[in-house]
Amino acid sequence: MYLHKKNSLTSTGLIKSVLASAILACISTQPALAYEFDKPIEKAFKLGQDDAKYGKINLDMRYRYELADVENSGKETAHANTIRFRLGYLTPEFHGLQAFAEYEGNLAMQRDYRVPAGDWLGDPNRDVVADPQQSEFNQGWLKYKIFNTEFKGGRQRIIVDDSRFIGNVGWRQMEQTYDSALITSNFFDNLTLQAGYIGQVKNVLSIDDTVKLPFANASYTIKDFAKITAYGYWLTDYDTGQTGRSAQTYGFSVSGSPKITKLVKLHYHGEYSYQGAYKNNPNSFNLNRYNLMLGATAFNITAKAAIEELGGNGTNSFQTPFGTNHKFQGWADLFLATPVDGVRDVNATLSTKLLGTKLAFVYHNFKSSTNSIDYGNEYDFLITKKFGKHYSLLAKYAYYDANETNGLAKFNKDVNKFWLQGNVSF
Repeated sequence: MYLHKKNSLTSTGLIKSVLASAILACISTQPALAYEFDKPIEKAFKLGQDDAKYGKINLDMRYRYELADVENSGKETAHANTIRFRLGYLTPEFHGLQAFAEYEGNLAMQRDYRVPAGDWLGDPNRDVVADPQQSEFNQGWLKYKIFNTEFKGGRQRIIVDDSRFIGNVGWRQMEQTYDSALITSNFFDNLTLQAGYIGQVKNVLSIDDTVKLPFANASYTIKDFAKITAYGYWLTDYDTGQTGRSAQTYGFSVSGSPKITKLVKLHYHGEYSYQGAYKNNPNSFNLNRYNLMLGATAFNITAKAAIEELGGNGTNSFQTPFGTNHKFQGWADLFLATPVDGVRDVNATLSTKLLGTKLAFVYHNFKSSTNSIDYGNEYDFLITKKFGKHYSLLAKYAYYDANETNGLAKFNKDVNKFWLQGNVSF
């Protein structure tokens, strides 16, 4: 029996009405020809100097309303009104040396939601929104650059490639950062070499996650025709109950967006990854991942078709615990962690820009990689518009339509999520 949830916005008519209103607001609201009032603000953040010779203050504020409704979860619909604030200072560069420090805080103005772990858990009777009310030292790093090679150490934001394996999870209000050392070199033309070591992760729930994670990445670019990348990650986790995450991962990818004609641009991506048990992992497994995409842009419309599969053997599955996983396999976040039978995501994307407003639709079909489980389908919608350099609005909706015969409790419940967001960044 379906559990009725009071004050829910999950009815199709109301969601459509909200989305339509957001579309009209984005399209009809035209920015001024020039944001003259921004110039004194920009100069003030550069401490009164156009060239930022005394350094620069960074400010980022993001308001978000998020609704999360999981059918028959035993919980009420979640409503989260939050505002995230970041304030940082970037020093001027001095003989190749530069430093940065940043504070981050998130205020829950409406607390009708539950956080799954951490010091601030919200309302235990509501569905989950993973944005705790917290404040933290978000970044603090020192870097030195010489001969097109950068050495950077401290707590920092790291985004490797498309952030599938290491990312900042920037979609959440409290981003993920890393206590790490990182070397990035562009000494050779068209070749980027990167090597790093991560000793601790400050995750989106503001929880410290102690790991040993050295990694290496090399990519070679042939103009727009191709980018060829090879990588390796060696994760060891000694935390209680987390040794099963210890894994070694290797992979390579080829991607590009070459122009076919003046009006048509091709998009393609091919990637293979291998993951096996490593160090103190008590399990033994050999798992594969592949990701294939083909698409094109013409007349301001982009269409893509793709398939990504993360393998599973019924006991273990291919995992990406530090990736920005919200970008992949549906915005409803059902597959942030890969189920033990794996997941195969066949998806299609259609996007365009209308009067400076980006519109996107993504369809997903989810099945397991083993044991023939049909998880369900997902339909994602996005509307976003930038106003000049510093302002943006966004509306987003995700509907996961479960196949309720799969027998897996997490995946046999329909999920509705809706977001309305505004951002100011200097």
